[in-house]
This record gives sequence, structure tokens and C-alpha cells, in this order.
Amino acid sequence: MQEIKFSLVYRDMWQSAGKYVPRVDQLTAIAPHIIEMGCFDRIETNGGGFEQINLLFGENPNKALRQWTKPFKEAGIQCHMLDRSLNGIRMHPVPGDVRKLMFRVKHAQGTEVARIFCGMNDPRNIIDSVRYAKEAGMTAQAALSITFSTVHTIEYYIDLADKVIAGGADEICLKDMAGIGRPVWLGKIVAGIKKKHPDVAIQYHSHSGPGFAMASILEVVRAGAEYIDVGMEPLSWGTGHVDLLAVQAMLKDAGYNVPDVNMKAYMKVRSMNQEFMEDFLGYFITPTNRQMNSLLISSGLPGGMMGSLMSDLEKNLKDLNRWLEKNNKPLLNEDKLLVKLFQEVEYIWPKVGYPPLVTPFSQYVKNLAVLNVTQIIKGGERWEIIPDNIWDMLTGKLGKLPGKLAPEIKELAEKEGKEFFTGNPQELYPDKLDEFRREMDDNGWDHGEDDEELFELAMHPEQYRNYKSGKAKKDFEKDLEERRREGGGLYQKAKAPAPKTTAVKETGTTGIEPATMIVDVNGEQFKVTVSYSNGNTAAGQNHPEAATTSTKNVPPKKEKDIEKVTSPLSGNFYLTKEPTEQPVKAGDTIEKGDILGYIEAMKTYNTIRSEKTGKIVEIVQDNGAEVFEDDVLFIFENA
Repeated sequence: MQEIKFSLVYRDMWQSAGKYVPRVDQLTAIAPHIIEMGCFDRIETNGGGFEQINLLFGENPNKALRQWTKPFKEAGIQCHMLDRSLNGIRMHPVPGDVRKLMFRVKHAQGTEVARIFCGMNDPRNIIDSVRYAKEAGMTAQAALSITFSTVHTIEYYIDLADKVIAGGADEICLKDMAGIGRPVWLGKIVAGIKKKHPDVAIQYHSHSGPGFAMASILEVVRAGAEYIDVGMEPLSWGTGHVDLLAVQAMLKDAGYNVPDVNMKAYMKVRSMNQEFMEDFLGYFITPTNRQMNSLLISSGLPGGMMGSLMSDLEKNLKDLNRWLEKNNKPLLNEDKLLVKLFQEVEYIWPKVGYPPLVTPFSQYVKNLAVLNVTQIIKGGERWEIIPDNIWDMLTGKLGKLPGKLAPEIKELAEKEGKEFFTGNPQELYPDKLDEFRREMDDNGWDHGEDDEELFELAMHPEQYRNYKSGKAKKDFEKDLEERRREGGGLYQKAKAPAPKTTAVKETGTTGIEPATMIVDVNGEQFKVTVSYSNGNTAAGQNHPEAATTSTKNVPPKKEKDIEKVTSPLSGNFYLTKEPTEQPVKAGDTIEKGDILGYIEAMKTYNTIRSEKTGKIVEIVQDNGAEVFEDDVLFIFENA
């Protein structure tokens, strides 16, 4: 009888639901009860987003990870992490020496298995990480990013598995990040890999949003998969993962050897997760992310990004409705904008070369769809704004696209003077650890045990600096206090419907406190949340709306050669995006085409270049400030 092993994707459970993960005190408190459940061979403790998210609320991720992994390692449960290959554990490419250091640090901290994926499915990017992970003493699990298109065939995935196994991969993971892999089709992929590589273990990971996941699990197990990723209530289903109890019951009934679940421990873990949500995490969880949605079948957007999508959608809706109201046009509600977005993703995906919709390329395609939809609604055309990161994807700087670019994209690239790159992407991102070492030494910062603090600065420079200065903790506490006061996420306060003239849903749907009940398990009582807010509003919608223009005094235009440089879209304004860049300052002489700064919107950067030669009279916005479309960024004096 075939044995099936379970992995609890604890990190991804939280990331798929909202913005943050539990604090270190919460992680160490829940770990013994997860172990007591007695049914997990593996647990996903860290990876993409974990360190960065810890930094965002002012906590040292290295100390958190060492304490979090220790009890699992002592119990014989393997800890695994998620690596984005060229992007490491962030959204953009990482120097080679930083990637190598990451695996050494993570292995020293207690992580044993590295799940490595590339958003392009480019084997070159995956194999580099496979080599680095094995050199660090880790098990290298190569992930195939699953999507469903005319170019992503059964043969395509079997061939990709052949290449990464030849490159040294110890295991294979089918990373069905959107849950859109068709069950029988997935079973054929697993069977094909097993036929060629019978001794290579296969793990299956799927989000449950579109509804295929349970059938897919049964098919991949029948074909020979040994490990299955699961979530658990109150963070299973919806944009998350299938629930442990349902999978265990299904596979046991099908005759497989599956571990029993200690239900008393299960209910304890479930109850503690609810307590974490009630403490602060629930304020960052959008209620709609707990729902399944068959529209995700065609758009293919992954569950792991739906939390950020709904937050972005809230801001985009406000911006768009502000413009519509100003131009006396009917306002949109969130549902209408979401459907338009899904339709646009489906339309543009083949045109941009079918990149698998996984981080960061799912965000890039979604962001491009948002920009297109916004421009079309305003009377413009598609492709009017393409951020720098997306051009890097289109021109091969991040890996080879699986499909071909549409002629209109190639023509636009030629018009914009974009050059296509065919080499190994890592060549474009040279080593930089020495620069970060100097910065740490200049600041008197400790490099940390096993150089883990050096790694953290090199991987997340801005977030780490904000953590060290205390700004991150201050900003987080301010945000949390506003959400608690105004209501947000799962804990949105009931209120009267807003007037249609404001930038909110036309439906006027309101939220309520989550209902709870007491469940008795083996004589012990547990508080259980059984329903969520019925509002469809994204987390934080009740925040006071930011001013649409800068509060600073802008000098009046006295002469014809003075003009304003405005923001082309809403986002956060930055003078630099790389630590090696020198920011412009008032009084600088600027040449036409020089970079003035960037607008970061939806995790992509849009470069602001000078259209003329001249001098900067004033930088109107603070570095990192939130700005809206048409806000003044610079006062510029033409030459």
C-alpha cells in the first residue's frame, strides 16, 4: 500500500490570505502543537516573503527563523523553504554571491529542503539554485511552475523535469500555484516523470481557488506522487490550499497509507491560528480571499498573490473612480473592475509570451492588465504604460519566455529602443556582497551568526534599513492602529452604505464581526470561527483617503521656463531603486533622458525620466511618499 506524506505549508497559508505572518512568539507557541498533530513529515517554515514580511513589522527574521525551525528539526520534521531562483526570496533579481549566501544561511538556521522555482520555468535559473543549495548541504527540490496553455503541454513539463534532474535536482515539485492544472493532465505529467525517473520523489502543491485541487491530488497520487502539500482551517480553501482533514479522508478511503491526525492537537492549532488573527493578522486578511472563484480558471492568477491583488484593487478602484467622478462618468464597483481585470489577463497573457503566472510574473501580467484596463476606461489604448520590470521580462533579462511575443509588443520594443537579451540572466546581476559589507561596517552593524544579518541587508536593503532605524515598526504600528480603530479585513465594522459618489462599491455592502461557536473535542472546548465578514471590501478600505495633491507649497509658475513634472500613475515615489544609485537633488543639472526617480506601483517600478535638459528647482515629494496620478513630483527649470 503506497505511503503518502503530508507537508503543512504554514508560510504560504498566511501569505495566500493576507499580508503578514505570525510573530516569533506566536510561531514558537504553536510549533509544539503542530508537532503533536503527528501527521506531518515536512513543514514550510520560510521562503519567499517570510523574511521581508518580518522586517515590515519590525522583527528580526533571522532570530525568528532559528527559533521557529528548532522544534521541528528536533522532532524529525523537515523544514522547507521557497526560493524564486534568480529572484531569491524577493521580487527582483539577486546577485549571484547573495544567492549562494542565502542557502548557506538558511541551512544553518535549520531549513533542510529548498523548493526552487523560476517564474519563467527557465532551467538555467533553476539549476543555478540547485547547485547552490546542494553545496550548502540542502536537499534541492526543483519546482515546475504549472499553468495551462497551448505551449505548456505534458511533454513540456516532462522535458523540463529531465533538464533539472540532469542538473542535479534531488526531487521534483509540481507547483500548481493557481490550481488550474487539470487533474488527468497532471496525473499524466507525474506518470511521465516517474517512468523516466522512478527514484525521484515528487511533491504536489496546489491552491484551491478554481476548484480542481482535490481531484488533482487524487490523480497525482495515483500516478506516483509521494508528498502532498496541505493547509488547515481557518486558512484552508479559498485562495489558500486544500484542507488536511479532507485530503486525509479522501486518500485513506482510496486505500493509501496516510498518517492519522491527532484531532485534539488539530483543534488546538486551529484555535491558536484564530487567536493570531484576532490579535492582529485578521486586520490584513481580505474576506473575499476566503472564497473560491471559478473565474480563476481562465485568468490563471495564483492563490498566493490574491491577498495583494485585492489590496491593489482597492487602491486602483479609488484612483479610477476619482478620475471618473472628475469627468462626470459612472463609477465602477470592485466586482466590475475585477471581472475586467480577469478578462484582460486572459487577453494579454498569450501576447506577452505565456509566462507562468507565478511570482513575480503573475504580478507583472496582472499589473500590465490593470494599467491597460485603466487606460482604456480613460479613453486611451493598451500598452501606454509598461514598467521597467515588465520590460525586463519581455526582453529576456529574467529568463526565456515559453511562448512568442505578439508582433505589436516587438514593434513597441523597437520603438522604445529596448534590446533583447539571450544570455544567462545571472550575468546581468553581478556580485555585490562587498558593497553591503562596507555598509554594515560603516554603520557599525554586526554581520550576524553565519553572516545572516549581512544576507538580510543584501536581500532586502530598504526593508532592512527601515527595520534597523525603527521606521518599519513605527509604520506597522500606525497602520495596525488605524485598522483597529476604523475596522478592516475580517474585522470590518458595520456601517451605513456610502454614497454612490464616493470611490467605494456601488452596492454599499457592509461587514460584520466574525461569528464564533464552541466545539467540544474529547472533552476539551475550543472557540471556532465559522463565518467571515459578508463584506466584499478589500482590507483597509475604511482608511481616510489620502490627499490627491501634495500638501507642500509649490512655487507658482512665474516664468515660461518653469514647469512641473507629474506622476504618470499612483504609487510610492522613490528617488532610487538600487543601493548603488545616486539620488538627484535640488539644484542638479539634468540632461534629457536622465532618471529623476521612480514610481513603485503594485511591486513594479516605473522610471520617471527627464523629457528636457534643465535644472531641478525643487523635489516636491518625500522619498517613499504615497502619490496619486498627476501629483507634482518635481519643479523643473528648462535650459
